[in-house]
Amino acid sequence: MTNEIVKQRLSEKFGEQLAGFDESFGMLAVSAPAELNLKIMQFLHDDEQLKFRFLTDLTAIHYPDRKGEELCIAYHLHNLVDNIRMRLKVYVPIERPDVSTATQLFSGANWMERETYDFYGVNFVGHPNLTRILNVDEMDYFPMRKEYAMEDPTRVDKDDEMFGRGGTVA
Repeated sequence: MTNEIVKQRLSEKFGEQLAGFDESFGMLAVSAPAELNLKIMQFLHDDEQLKFRFLTDLTAIHYPDRKGEELCIAYHLHNLVDNIRMRLKVYVPIERPDVSTATQLFSGANWMERETYDFYGVNFVGHPNLTRILNVDEMDYFPMRKEYAMEDPTRVDKDDEMFGRGGTVA
């Protein structure tokens, strides 16, 4: 099993619906429309040649500058028989971050989707219990979104020179 075979099988099945392929550090990545996430994962899971039957990880990334696709949901899938991994990426707008749940296909997706909801606000449609898992229920924001400054600009208790910022270089 190679990345080329996976790419070929996906292209045969989904054709132009796939947004594009990328291969970095030997791992194949494919981008697809959010409405196809479950169909693609089901195909990767059920296909007797591909056998991607283990969801290693699921997370999100916030790209505030990508208008209309600010949130990327990344699924890391593993074919344990042939020991090959791949990444499926789907993008959703931050105003409507809806994507189908993968809990019926991968039971491990349950907690991963809850964590991704908790930190990024991704709404996994059809999830059996999409509630916060690590943060308090009263929290009204999603802390991993890049919506806040990294540092408090009013802080006076630190010296920028100690952190390699500002000052003169000798």
